[in-house]
Amino acid sequence: MEYGEDNKDAKMKLMYNTQKRRLQLPEYGRNVQKMIEYVKSIPDREERNRQARAVIGVMETINPQVHLQEDYEHKLWDHMYIISGFDLDVDSPYPAPKPEELYTAPVEIPVRKKPVKIAHYGRNIENIIDLVASKEDGEMKNAMIRAIAVYMRQQYLIWNKDSVSDETIFNDIIKLSEGRIRIPEGMHLSKLQPDYYYGRPGNNSPKAKNMMRMKNGRMKNNRK
Repeated sequence: MEYGEDNKDAKMKLMYNTQKRRLQLPEYGRNVQKMIEYVKSIPDREERNRQARAVIGVMETINPQVHLQEDYEHKLWDHMYIISGFDLDVDSPYPAPKPEELYTAPVEIPVRKKPVKIAHYGRNIENIIDLVASKEDGEMKNAMIRAIAVYMRQQYLIWNKDSVSDETIFNDIIKLSEGRIRIPEGMHLSKLQPDYYYGRPGNNSPKAKNMMRMKNGRMKNNRK
């Protein structure tokens, strides 16, 4: 067919989904929604009931995973009412659901809103320090304190200066524990290698790349 000035009305017009009515339950598709709209328009109640049961059969075929749910047939009828906009007058074997029963506000999950005391250590360190503070004094607790201090020094060097004293890390542990942790007398952290580099995540600076090459070179030499 040729299209010209005389047959403009014959041109086919495309209808985009964004111009159509919103799908209430997309998993059933637009055809099921059209079927339910048709059922709503049937004046005879007996015929309307018959067609509604037929649509339920179609919905069960389209969405077979519904069988995995308990009382799946009840679920299908609820879905039909939802797709109809809760405006379907049929004799259902189950009570028709109400919108307020299905669309309830989510339960608010309590979130810890206490601010992080020292940002570069993060909240997990605070939680670990709280746990260690509750332990009895002894060699095990001292080993845990030292392990925390080593990790905190690493985090400190990533986000702050090129060096940090043991006293600074120990004072931060005391601060984060609110004085509940006492640093064992004579505790010292192992010395850092002078060329060791703690880079920030995603840091591609020349210094970071050079440090990484040096580190890789040492690892290769150790394998020989």
